Amino acid sequence: MSTPISTKRIIIVGAGLGSLYAALELAPHPVLIISPEKLGEGTSSAWAQGGVAAAMSDADSAASHSHDTVQAGAGTVDEKVATMVTDAAREHILELTHLGTPFDRDPMGGYELSREAAHSFARVVRVKGDQSGHEIMQSLITQVKKTPSIQIAQGTIATKLETENGNVTGLWIESAVGSSKPILISGAAYLLAGGGSGGLFAITTNPPRIRGQIIGMAARAGAIISDAEFVQFHPTAIDIGSDPAPLATEALRGEGAILINKNGERFMIPIHPDAELAPRDIVARAVFEQTQSGLRPMLDTRGAIGANIVEQYPAVAKACASGGIDPVTQPIPVAAAAHYHMGGIDTAFNGEASLGNLWVCGEASATGLHGANRLASNGLLEALVFARICSTGIGKRLCEPKLDIPPDVVLHFKSGENTLDPELVMQLRNTMTENVGVIRNAAGLTQALRDIVALEELGSNCESFLNMTATSTLIAASALLREESRGAHFRDDFPEACDTSATRSRITLNQALALRTKIVEEAL
Repeated sequence: MSTPISTKRIIIVGAGLGSLYAALELAPHPVLIISPEKLGEGTSSAWAQGGVAAAMSDADSAASHSHDTVQAGAGTVDEKVATMVTDAAREHILELTHLGTPFDRDPMGGYELSREAAHSFARVVRVKGDQSGHEIMQSLITQVKKTPSIQIAQGTIATKLETENGNVTGLWIESAVGSSKPILISGAAYLLAGGGSGGLFAITTNPPRIRGQIIGMAARAGAIISDAEFVQFHPTAIDIGSDPAPLATEALRGEGAILINKNGERFMIPIHPDAELAPRDIVARAVFEQTQSGLRPMLDTRGAIGANIVEQYPAVAKACASGGIDPVTQPIPVAAAAHYHMGGIDTAFNGEASLGNLWVCGEASATGLHGANRLASNGLLEALVFARICSTGIGKRLCEPKLDIPPDVVLHFKSGENTLDPELVMQLRNTMTENVGVIRNAAGLTQALRDIVALEELGSNCESFLNMTATSTLIAASALLREESRGAHFRDDFPEACDTSATRSRITLNQALALRTKIVEEAL
């Protein structure tokens, strides 16, 4: 095993929007970012199409935004958090603009705003239609590269937290390219700003590396996990057989695109008064049921957007072309796909996790903002707000930064043997889609927990895989324990919401493992 490394830098895990924004906010405090990919690649932030929700028009208000957030969250949103985040939204849009993000503007110079599902107003600020995440990330990357206090360790992945008496004291990292022996690195403080868990499902819109590793790593160290059962399935992933599935942004429906099936029937009208702009969970279940019935759901942009889709939504047009679809003349086949995890590492109002010296922002966190069903385009907003909150908290905890920046951390990985087996990962993803997907029940959830045990035993020599199975266990166990349907969590054996269950769930990995063990023993 390699010699441990000690640094005075703050260690940030992840290289998405939350990570880069936090690093800039922390300057001149020295930072080390653990990034598996080249900056801007392979992150959920860079793939985000819709944009950032913020009350930017005179007709809108932060209070209205907060109300919509609470309503979409189906009874489990922390209203204090919703108020705080929506109040701060405008400030962060202006800051991103200052940092160089070229948000779309109207002829009068105001921000071009889109309306997405369950929003009372058009309030989603975007860039080049569906290029928001990519363009925001590019503006942050430009600033990060100019900031001498920030070091990027590209090609590295975090696999395990080291703790002592409930406090994080170190981080185990490995090479993201090939197998390597782990290196233990200790820093001044630790911020987890990695992605969620969508890639744990076989049908997903998430980048390939986003498979619950950050949540699983924290859970294995003893952190409390909240709302794990609430996984949002996006209703309009483009169904062309790609893994991951390209996304047809919700902004298309905001512009008037409609959902039809192979018979030309507009199936959302009898389901909800808002039709295609109903909350995501309702639309996702409707799309899923159309697929299960062999009715081939499709998103029809022809009447509302027509030929303009090529310039207004280039990512969608490009994805369609790769599957042999012309969205100008043909409807786009769609499927419900795992998209966003509302649950994650339980995070306090100040951004801290239940483990000492550990902060969390972004999709890996569970702040209470999203409840049971995230309001569209609140994901990037939450990452921005809590990146600043975490940065402020870390800065207060540490001494005043010195003008001299510590030397860069030098990493020399030695080759190892603990490789991630892609076949085991695929089996895990299939299990999650089949048994913990859009529609759930006790039989499927217990089967998932039994399958995870078997897969975990086969992949027990790989820390990354154990992080995946930990998060999978937490999702399935929490879904089994919530015997009702609420928001994105739908059980056909408990199809109604229970008034007494309108609370957030909190669980440790040990509690989830105890339930899993009981289920396995009962099956013997």
